[in-house]
Amino acid sequence: MIALHYIEEGAPFPPVDTALDDPNGLLAFGGDLSPARLFSAYSQGIFPWFSDDEPLLWWSPDPRAVIELDNFIASKSLKKLARKQKYTVTLNYAFDRVIEACSSTPRKNPNTGELNSETWITDDMIAAYRQLNGLGLAHSVEVWNEDTLVGGLYGVGIGKVYCGESMFHTESNTSKLAMLALVEHMKSQNMAFIDCQLPTDHLSSLGASVLSRENFIEKLENNNHTLTEDGRLSEDYLNRWKPRVITP
Repeated sequence: MIALHYIEEGAPFPPVDTALDDPNGLLAFGGDLSPARLFSAYSQGIFPWFSDDEPLLWWSPDPRAVIELDNFIASKSLKKLARKQKYTVTLNYAFDRVIEACSSTPRKNPNTGELNSETWITDDMIAAYRQLNGLGLAHSVEVWNEDTLVGGLYGVGIGKVYCGESMFHTESNTSKLAMLALVEHMKSQNMAFIDCQLPTDHLSSLGASVLSRENFIEKLENNNHTLTEDGRLSEDYLNRWKPRVITP
């Protein structure tokens, strides 16, 4: 039996170095999905991840997967797709549609290869991130084939860091095109890196590397300039995430 920290209402998170080794990074349970709680979590390198039949679980794994912007790998096929200019890529045009698509897209089981429609993006999670988006802290990238949404991703912006949550595609390579557009946009805004949470073979193919939790938290803290002294989103932050076309 494991001993896991319980977060009471209004209580802070425990130190991330108290997270379990098995399962890797499980830090605590309880609390809520309020904007203040989520902002506090991502600012400390913590994220929620749980299924409908589980309590609210909080994680801070070690090691942590990140994509350094200059290390992003665009395959020949992705570069060719971008050159065709078949798709339009936008920033923060349709957050609600993107998170709904991410929640309903069947995923392949990495062990069996079978498609599975189960999702960790529960109704409560959708509502919470929609609220975060309304406050200017959660952001989406959309890929359009004319007027049809065919790919995209969403995540949370913390200072100069983008904490990726999920992506989807209904046409080949469109989620990767969304990632390429995000990387190029972040470069143009002098941003830092993308937090990918857990390392996978797919992320490695896109150039993701791993950091120790300690090094990740240090990098996050060095780039976490989201709010002004009076608690408002800074002008620099707001300008980075203004809705616009970002087709690479």
